[in-house]
Amino acid sequence: MSEFFEVLPPDEARATWWEQVTHRAGMETIRTVDALGRVTAQAITSPEALPAFRRSTVDGYAVRAADTFGASDSLPAYVQVIGEVAMGQAAVIEVQEGTALLIHTGGMVPVGADAVVMVEHTQEFSEHEIEVRKPVAPGENVLQVGEDVTTGAEILPAGHRIQPQDVGALLALGLVDDIPVRRRPRVSIFSTGDEVVPPDTTPLSLGQIRDINSGTIGALCEQAGASVQTHEIVPDHPEALYAALADALPGADMLVVTAGSSVSVRDMTAFTINRLGAPGVLVHGVAARPGKPTILGVVDGKPVIGLPGNPVSALVMFTLFGVPAIASLMEAEMPRQARLRARVAVNVPSVAGREDHVPVRLVDRDGEMWAEPVFGKSNLIFTLVGAHGLLKVPLNTTGLREGAWGEVVLF
Repeated sequence: MSEFFEVLPPDEARATWWEQVTHRAGMETIRTVDALGRVTAQAITSPEALPAFRRSTVDGYAVRAADTFGASDSLPAYVQVIGEVAMGQAAVIEVQEGTALLIHTGGMVPVGADAVVMVEHTQEFSEHEIEVRKPVAPGENVLQVGEDVTTGAEILPAGHRIQPQDVGALLALGLVDDIPVRRRPRVSIFSTGDEVVPPDTTPLSLGQIRDINSGTIGALCEQAGASVQTHEIVPDHPEALYAALADALPGADMLVVTAGSSVSVRDMTAFTINRLGAPGVLVHGVAARPGKPTILGVVDGKPVIGLPGNPVSALVMFTLFGVPAIASLMEAEMPRQARLRARVAVNVPSVAGREDHVPVRLVDRDGEMWAEPVFGKSNLIFTLVGAHGLLKVPLNTTGLREGAWGEVVLF
């Protein structure tokens, strides 16, 4: 097989690939307490106003604000305390001119009162009378009906990844069941190669290597919100790979094959993807390092990725293409990767027209963050274990000079 006729920049490769993907993960309903990290399948609206009654935000006295105007330490206002608002019950006593009710945080503000004066700004004058030493404005220290959310308001949009605070908001509105979310995309992962053996193989025979790509890519999938099915290792035989992929395709939302994507006489991944169905391979080669021989295809509207066998290449390329694909299958917001700018500790050479991703350690030097490259070949997984992130060398540069600022995508 000849060298790639054309390699595409990562962004162009992703766009070329994804415009052909029509499949999406389906919808299901779950309990709110199980919804953390899931993606809403449709907008969720509030069935009621919150709060449903006027509530005090402080411990103090429910008053008419006008009765406190002009109050000060030297000239306090005097009001009669005519009772107390019981927690968890409706306020039944009405506040009238010159009167007040003792109230606690979260208590219902009674009829007639339009403000709450904090207890710290009062002083007991007699058994049923207090001095108010600071004025309050109408509405002060009071949550109004619907101030948090109104009836019918959209509280979570479609495609939103549910956060811990969202769980609390749903529960506050009584939404405990039947939350509509996207089903977790089912990703089927295949490692190929006659030399590849299960990770628990001990001892290894000469020439054998343990399969680490299935576990690494599977972990990235789960972190992105997918469910994973790891299949048995497929030998270097076209019919075996075709049979395995064809069997998994109907029940999967995405297929991932590691190894078999290099330019060699044993490259069978691209051939097999084309054989599975149209449109088949759309990208065979990405202008990036590591991971140039990555394959991106579509079969029956579903995404298929062929990753290099080298573990560093596989991880970097799946981060660039697989993780966003999982989000798109759920019609979710794209994941927000943590990034920071750091100075490059040594010259990092590159080639114009290629986007490099270099593992780096981050070191604080006198208050500035510096990125120290962890150089190693793409089949050495421990170059990533010792790194904090990937330094991105932009597409149309010949590298980054020592001391230059660069962007680091954190693991």
